[in-house]
Amino acid sequence: MTGFGTCTKENPNFESTVEIRTLNSRFLDVSIRLPKAINGKEMEIRNIITEKLIRGKVTIEVEIRAKNDPITSVAINKELFKQYYEQLRRLADSVIAPHDDLFRIAIQSPDVMMNETKSEQAEQAWQISRDCLMDALKACDEFRLQEGKALESKFKEYVNTINDLLKKIDEYEPGRIKKIKDRLTGNLQELIGNDRADLNRLEQEIIYYIEKIDISEEKVRLGNHLGYFIEVLEKEDNAGKKLGFISQEIGREINTIGSKANDPDIQMLVVGMKDELEKIKEQLANVV
Repeated sequence: MTGFGTCTKENPNFESTVEIRTLNSRFLDVSIRLPKAINGKEMEIRNIITEKLIRGKVTIEVEIRAKNDPITSVAINKELFKQYYEQLRRLADSVIAPHDDLFRIAIQSPDVMMNETKSEQAEQAWQISRDCLMDALKACDEFRLQEGKALESKFKEYVNTINDLLKKIDEYEPGRIKKIKDRLTGNLQELIGNDRADLNRLEQEIIYYIEKIDISEEKVRLGNHLGYFIEVLEKEDNAGKKLGFISQEIGREINTIGSKANDPDIQMLVVGMKDELEKIKEQLANVV
């Protein structure tokens, strides 16, 4: 589910800002950007996120600004610099090359200049950043809860629409059966004539055919699935996958009704149900 949370805290030495963004995803995918001073805390941050969030693409950015004493200092490996410079000088002399750029090349060589993190300052920066992270997570969670309430209202609206369409099927059911009887009788009479028709056999065949296209059980099951969807939506936490399974069952019953109905009016209602179900499936990607 999409969410956003941010927090800024400061103490006499540091100011820390944490920003968290979440997007829809079937699994928990965490991306973390940290300043070098607290790079070692990435695993701890991941553990905190895993405890608070279940799924989603999560992006976390942490910024730290030192007010007084910087967290890192530059150290120069003088002996290594001298070795680089001496080797470069000898190489330049061997090919009669100028020495103008030797200092710059040597000072930029690997491991000559190193940033050293001051452990005490880094720990202070981490503590304020951790507090900031917890507040940003709380704000992100509240954002997601607000979106979840709006989404719950939408789900109920879609389910109620399907329920209303389901009830309308009853209006066409008597006419559907009569039309099927009339069509079968008419086809048989046209084919072999009234005199040769075995009315008893015809009645048996009509009953058998009508039983095959009966949708009473499907309507009952569809109603039960819709009710169960709302029940899970209101009472269970982290029900995204379960709601997904229920929506599959809802779709199965709607499709069966459509294939067995053999009636244009009911088919139109089925199309409307499928449209609402598609909206449910699209939004289920936002539910944890």
